[in-house]
Amino acid sequence: MLKRIKWGIIGCGNVTEVKSGPAFNKVEGSQLQMVMRRDLEKAESYANRHGVPSFTNDADELINHPDINAVYIATPPGSHAEYAIKAMQAGKAVYVEKPMAATSEQALQMLNVSQQTGVPLFVAYYRRTLPGFLKVKELIESDAIGQTLYVNMRLIRPARPYEKESKEVVWRLQPEHSGGGIFYDLASHQLDFLDFLFGPIKTVFGVAANRGGYYEVEDTVSASMQFENGVVGNGIWSFVSHKEAEEDIIEIVGTRAKIVLSSFQHTPIELYKDGELIEYPYLNPENIQYNLITQVVRQLQGIGSCVSTGASAIRTNKVMQKIVQDFYAS
Repeated sequence: MLKRIKWGIIGCGNVTEVKSGPAFNKVEGSQLQMVMRRDLEKAESYANRHGVPSFTNDADELINHPDINAVYIATPPGSHAEYAIKAMQAGKAVYVEKPMAATSEQALQMLNVSQQTGVPLFVAYYRRTLPGFLKVKELIESDAIGQTLYVNMRLIRPARPYEKESKEVVWRLQPEHSGGGIFYDLASHQLDFLDFLFGPIKTVFGVAANRGGYYEVEDTVSASMQFENGVVGNGIWSFVSHKEAEEDIIEIVGTRAKIVLSSFQHTPIELYKDGELIEYPYLNPENIQYNLITQVVRQLQGIGSCVSTGASAIRTNKVMQKIVQDFYAS
């Protein structure tokens, strides 16, 4: 077990500015020691702004640095496997951004190396640790809504200007880097959270299409699923809709009540029961990954455990790949 976790970050882009990066220095026994970005000037800028002792533009230098014993990988998913495998083979614990990889095959390679080397692998599905989402889990497990019957997801929004007008295609719209379209980036959070609530999805069917024509990957997706515990679910995702259709909602319906929550707006959790509406706030930490990073550090120190690992995260990769497989096979 490690007493002090000394982190290196590979890929210090926007997600690391507030959501994750500062949290590594806020958890007791944890320190952000080094950052890597291909653009050395940007790596230096990040290090200076966040008080990080070292910076580099060479991922191998960071992975093999003697002062680093854990690596956070915040690059696009297409490179997660390469960096994670190198780090684990070097004996460095890995915390990787979501989705776990661009494909379930890459995710399996990562998981296999973790199991073979005994080096821990964690994935940044931080909703599993946020108070609002934990309240949803508590309500379900305390029988507040009775027996859960089904869950219904809708995530609808217009295309962003940079998605339809940019001359250079962003990495989120390049399957080799992202795994698919925006569905892979956003729905992964939702599907992992439902896995956290209900357990693994045992059956899933999906249809994906490109309806907007702004880019080549899927922009509209529909799926039906059943979890191992019997709960059924469905989802619709569209990222090219009219503004008036915009929606971010998950409805969890039981025999005695209904829970309504958003995935990304973080408005209060709503419990509809006996003709009344009860609201619960989200209460997010300043750095939204702080709670999960705390769990990662505690497990590495041998004094706790983390709820989001490679073993749990690979299931979401498999589900997403199943949903969109016909689109990419055509």
